[in-house]
Amino acid sequence: MRTRLSVTLLLVATPSLGQPGDPPATEMKPSEQVFHDFRFVDNYEWLEGPETGVTDEIAEWSEAQNAYTREFLDTIKGRAELESRLRELMEVPSVSSPAVYGDRYFYSRREGDQPQPVIYMREGADGDERVLLDPATIDESGLTTVSFYAPNPDGSLMAFGTYYAGDENTTAYVMNVDTGEWLADVVPGKVSFDEWAPDGSGFFYNALEDTDDAYSGVYRFHKLGTHPKQDKTLFRQRDIAFFYGDKNYDESKLESLKTTWGPFGSASDDGRWLLVGYWTGTSGLDLWVADLDNWRRTGELDIEPMAIGQSGRVGSSDFDGDVLRMTTSIGAPNSRVVEVDLHDPSMENWTDLVPESDELVIRGVSFARGMLAVNYMQNASSRIALYTNSGEPLGDLDLPGIGSAGLAAFDDRTEAYLTYTSYNEPRSIYRVDLAARDSNFARELWDRPDIPVDPSMVEVKQVWFPSKDGTEVSMFIVHKKGLSLNGDNPTILYGYGGFNISITPSFSSTMFPWFEAGGVYAVPNLRGGGEYGAAWHKAGMLDKKQNVFDDFIAAGEWLIDNGYTNPDRLGIAGGSNGGLLTGAAMTQRPDLFAAVEIHVPLLDMLRYQDFLMARFWVPEYGSAEDPEQLDYLAAYSPYHNIEAGVEYPATFLTAGENDTRVHAMHARKMAAALQAATASSPSEDPILLWVDRKAGHGGGKSLDQRVRDIADRRIFMMRQLGVIE
Repeated sequence: MRTRLSVTLLLVATPSLGQPGDPPATEMKPSEQVFHDFRFVDNYEWLEGPETGVTDEIAEWSEAQNAYTREFLDTIKGRAELESRLRELMEVPSVSSPAVYGDRYFYSRREGDQPQPVIYMREGADGDERVLLDPATIDESGLTTVSFYAPNPDGSLMAFGTYYAGDENTTAYVMNVDTGEWLADVVPGKVSFDEWAPDGSGFFYNALEDTDDAYSGVYRFHKLGTHPKQDKTLFRQRDIAFFYGDKNYDESKLESLKTTWGPFGSASDDGRWLLVGYWTGTSGLDLWVADLDNWRRTGELDIEPMAIGQSGRVGSSDFDGDVLRMTTSIGAPNSRVVEVDLHDPSMENWTDLVPESDELVIRGVSFARGMLAVNYMQNASSRIALYTNSGEPLGDLDLPGIGSAGLAAFDDRTEAYLTYTSYNEPRSIYRVDLAARDSNFARELWDRPDIPVDPSMVEVKQVWFPSKDGTEVSMFIVHKKGLSLNGDNPTILYGYGGFNISITPSFSSTMFPWFEAGGVYAVPNLRGGGEYGAAWHKAGMLDKKQNVFDDFIAAGEWLIDNGYTNPDRLGIAGGSNGGLLTGAAMTQRPDLFAAVEIHVPLLDMLRYQDFLMARFWVPEYGSAEDPEQLDYLAAYSPYHNIEAGVEYPATFLTAGENDTRVHAMHARKMAAALQAATASSPSEDPILLWVDRKAGHGGGKSLDQRVRDIADRRIFMMRQLGVIE
């Protein structure tokens, strides 16, 4: 137990005097916060604002901060030229892997200066393409994005969802594919599409009953031609007794379940079965199965338990009659592929088709006709192995190299589409015949963008380094070939480390101006991620979260010790949970880094759970409402560990005012506190904040927004790490 302290944040700091280069003045309004026996005086609680939207006072403050940031970033030497080059690189066409329904191929493509991807359809794999949906025709501002598109079984109809300015509050619509006409159906409520009825008469979906309440999840069926108020509800998150009425849980346990990610449904494409899941945390969920035929007859959804109270997740799944095949880490930290008889679904009766491996982590499985394509992760890169539906090995799918791969397969055919990328390989899509074993599953290029850079100019290596506690951690390092290890190369260290999310090799053309300028890019596979299975994730969550920060700091020290860079030329970057990472690393080791990017971050870890959907993440981080969890949260919470008089590195924070995930208050409060606290020169090592007032957590941004954002990040690092003056 650490010693309890009463903390007053920056009471000795003085407002800005308005000198050139100084940030805008921020008024201090001390407010005492009490967490059990931990007391904290927060000078910037007023910058939290309401749950959604902002007060006039916060809006005025944000505009002043934005103006300060724009004046600084836009006047850096070479900014205009860099942005022009980045626009050229970002206007390169991009295309998604196709989804096949009958003989119709649906995919998205963005070309040139189009602000958002456009949805296309082809008759046959090589047929002429036809535009189905161009968001620019809906909204000329470029701020409306298509969040999903889902054709019905024969491809005659397409459900799709859109949202505006990054708010992620998706509304669903339906289009007649042959005529392009929109049906009258409009389903609001942050819709997440699940499955069409087999006859195309309607569809199942997950949504929120109240978009202002992130914990109001609901699963419904929409019948075409009816008003959404008539949609049939199968279950609600609020009806916790529906799921756990037969469990002897105490009231606090039930209350905590109400504020996890909650329930979801996944219907079989023949309309017979429904897999029901309830997220109990970020590393666990409970499972049931329901007979939809019985629901249609009686109007009652009876759920039968499959796995309750277990640690682990479920990944890819596919129904085949009365059999369910799925990947799961329940009972297997590195995951396995199991077969479930839905008439006897208890986990004790699951059959392993592809058992757990000690060396490889299963990240997913694609289901083709008569076979399984298992996507393994080996040392944070992809390997795809094929099996029969009964689990007999058929060999590995040959990949173009060491990188990240995914396979889009379809259970009515052996035609599949392989997507592959690496740090030095543009995202490419190959058409693959999974039945052609004699020709090593013949692969032909379906689409690859023509990138105006030379990917062969960079080299990629993977290294291992010891963390603070001796744990070996892997890291990818990318730079121009022939780089001299002279200890003086500008280096960006990027990380995430959370929620079982794996950071694997991917191509980014916008990194090439950095490589051309002699820059290094390093990506460690931190604990908290999923690169090495569920145990790796658990080693970086809750009271073990400090491991993630230790791994990241150790990565920076390794880069310095091995001649890549030095503290004056080392920058760090991360977003969302990765913004928490860079915020914590910066407050714990301000001496180690010269520049810090903190994008759409969590930073106030004592109050984060009180905003938007953040109680979803309590199982990952803990909550200050729990005295024991308060201990470790207060120890690393970046906002609460800022100290007046410390020379903090240059820091660039961003937030989205329409963010429905991470509240913008984190970045606002952190920027104000750092600006008041730092002993560094604001003209040399500024604390910058950009609040995008027409964006959210990052999704759905227009091309112009994305070009500006990446130009901001690159020019900031180039300036602070000495690439340009």
